Amino acid sequence: MNYSKWKIERIGCASSAELCRAGYTPLLAAMLGVRGIQTADEARRFLNGGAETLNDPMLMKDMDKAVARIKAAFDAKETVAVYGDYDVDGITSTCILTDWLHSRGVNCYPYIPDRIEEGYGLNTAAIQRLKDKGVSLIISVDCGITAADETEFAKSIGVDFIITDHHECREQTIPDAVAVIDPKQESCNYPNKDLAGVGVALKLVCAVEGDSETVIGKYADLAAIGTVADVVPLTGENRYIVRTGLAMLENTKRPGIAALLHESGVEDRRISSSTIGFSLAPRLNAAGRLGCVSVAGRLLLTADRTEAARLANELCELNRRRQALETDIWADASKMMSGQVPETPIVLASENWHQGVIGIAASKLAEQYSLPTVMICLDGDKGKGSCRSYAGFNLFDALSACSEHLEGFGGHALAAGLNIRRENLQKFCEAFGRYYHANRPEELPTLNCDLEITDPSALDMEGVRSLELLEPYGSGNPKPLMCIQGAKLDRVTPVGGGRHLRLSVSFGGAGFECVFFSHTENELGANVGERIDIAFTPQINEFRFRSSVQLQITAVRRHDPKPLCRRILEADRELPENEAAAYCPDRDAFVRAWRSIKAAGGAVAADLDGLIRQCPRSLEPERFCICILALCELGLLHKLRPDSVFGARIVSGSAKVNLEDSTIIKSLKARFK
Repeated sequence: MNYSKWKIERIGCASSAELCRAGYTPLLAAMLGVRGIQTADEARRFLNGGAETLNDPMLMKDMDKAVARIKAAFDAKETVAVYGDYDVDGITSTCILTDWLHSRGVNCYPYIPDRIEEGYGLNTAAIQRLKDKGVSLIISVDCGITAADETEFAKSIGVDFIITDHHECREQTIPDAVAVIDPKQESCNYPNKDLAGVGVALKLVCAVEGDSETVIGKYADLAAIGTVADVVPLTGENRYIVRTGLAMLENTKRPGIAALLHESGVEDRRISSSTIGFSLAPRLNAAGRLGCVSVAGRLLLTADRTEAARLANELCELNRRRQALETDIWADASKMMSGQVPETPIVLASENWHQGVIGIAASKLAEQYSLPTVMICLDGDKGKGSCRSYAGFNLFDALSACSEHLEGFGGHALAAGLNIRRENLQKFCEAFGRYYHANRPEELPTLNCDLEITDPSALDMEGVRSLELLEPYGSGNPKPLMCIQGAKLDRVTPVGGGRHLRLSVSFGGAGFECVFFSHTENELGANVGERIDIAFTPQINEFRFRSSVQLQITAVRRHDPKPLCRRILEADRELPENEAAAYCPDRDAFVRAWRSIKAAGGAVAADLDGLIRQCPRSLEPERFCICILALCELGLLHKLRPDSVFGARIVSGSAKVNLEDSTIIKSLKARFK
């Protein structure tokens, strides 16, 4: 992804003295400061918050009604159905509630609609089928908040509904159910509005049992998978649930999860939110995308290790099929683009695409072309589309403005779905394009870096490993994103068949190995030997029983030394110590700078561009400028103009000096103490 600019939150690891006294490394203390945490008590609450972070589930609107109705179903030995969604959040929600109801002796049917045949949410045909099986109570999970008509139908055939959901709701269409539990309802006083669907389902179980800690101790692993996969903020009780779940996953008692970890090749690695996001969730999602969601549900619920191994293998095979379909769709879409870079949002349609996979391809196209993208699967005269945003463009508002050309749509600002008739495609494209031009976002998004590293020693093993205390990462608590400006690119090595890059960079006398996923040499935009800026997340790489610091790159750009050089050379105003400290010269740097000036006739150029061109190849321009500034201070160079040091000349007959006497050098070295 390209960025219009880089915004850096803070420069250097200067951090709360209280946090450092409490034993936190400077790197971790700096990152806590970025998150607004300055005291040891605040840090302990954030990093180690326990059961005290849990909110009382009875604070949710209608929870008392739901508890009473479920207990009545227990007493009457009713048959209950759990109706879920086909994504990871919905699957895990369904599994938790189903397992719990079975443990209470309830005859329970889990039901997740087929993505291709039935689509999202409740439908009357499924409700009728469940009624025919003797179901008298349906509990929805991760869906149902807009199912007013379906709830009415259920009432008409004698089936009660308890709806649990976490999606945005329009108050005028709240279903008339026995209970509607959704913290996003305006009249709900529950403090945490950011529960995932699985979190709401978990809270329902906690309310009926009256013992939240015991329930979470049993189901936090499933809840963690659904919560991370649904990208809700990992703060407060969400963070506690996921932390507890990750610890359970390290030594899972569920055969299905153990088999999936093995089949995914991550069973011997530390389990983190990334394990869920990149290994478990995509495989579970693949089942729903390809209309085989029951495979995922059975895998998570099975107690049989043999069945678990078979289902995990089947799930991974489905994921490989999903990847192959995605590759085919991507190639087809790229061919349709014909290498052109459009100025309006991308809208593509085909009869040959798989509906469950087009959303992934739409995301890739949006990123590649820096434009909102809509991909539509056509079937006869109808089409179903997936939409992905770019640079903050509000898709929901855009589709609302174009709704006269659509059969229906839904979603939110960054991702949405639509139904359209083939005959309206052209009109929709034109209307969508007009809306985009009238509401165009920034050309490119801004890259927000938490911290600029000026002292490479901060990225030692202890400092980087201490960042693991910030886990679990996710929305509301993202992975630390740091940057180094002016690193030298020493080596570029294609890996993964040329799809990824391994980079070696050096900075401040230290070298770092980096990995840059989904980028080729041609896309790097820099050559070996050049100075670059890198944005990255530091991590510990474990390979062949050896641990080392590795930087996982997010973005690379050619380094522009001019802004900092200008501020250094205008230090009469104020030396930018935080930024300049990384370029504090040693004696060898002064020697090279002095020799360069002598070789140029005893003077440096009178403008910034000329001065940078005169910089020795072995020195960074910023370091060269500090040398010049210090040499002027020590009386070895004379400014050509009193108000500028862009030009200077050697002072003839000057005496020897001690470089350590420079107040500039003293102040920069003090930054490292």
